[in-house]
Amino acid sequence: MTRQIKPVPEGFHTITPHLVVKGASQAIEFYKKAFGAEELTRLPGPDGKSIMHAALKIGDSQLFLVDEYPEMGCKGPESGGKSPVTIHLYVQDVDSVFNGALAAGAQQIMPLADMFWGDRYGKLVDPFGHEWSLATHKEDLTPEEIGKRAQTAFAS
Repeated sequence: MTRQIKPVPEGFHTITPHLVVKGASQAIEFYKKAFGAEELTRLPGPDGKSIMHAALKIGDSQLFLVDEYPEMGCKGPESGGKSPVTIHLYVQDVDSVFNGALAAGAQQIMPLADMFWGDRYGKLVDPFGHEWSLATHKEDLTPEEIGKRAQTAFAS
């Protein structure tokens, strides 16, 4: 009897961010301190220092990391320009996590505020060039309510 293999492995969601960073070991420590990440796996590169693959868990989601390998076209935001990607992280207490990330070395892009769509939301950039938006969902709103609030917000 053959065992049925799940197309999405246990503990994963259908989308898993995979970040390229300059200094993956340092990034792992930052994500642990800033976002409470748990390190699941770390596969060292051939030199024994770089990281070919790492998996972290933040909340109920996984995040993959790899060190830069420029000779293979694998560059992070610090070496190849600003990343066009923002990683969105929902947390229980956005004020606490946001301030903790700043204390750990992140830089604020957009201060925390209560937004018209019902989230308390802010943005930061980590020391490795990746942008993060952090939020706590505060209100369940209808599309109509969000639309009215958006009009008010953009009018001021």
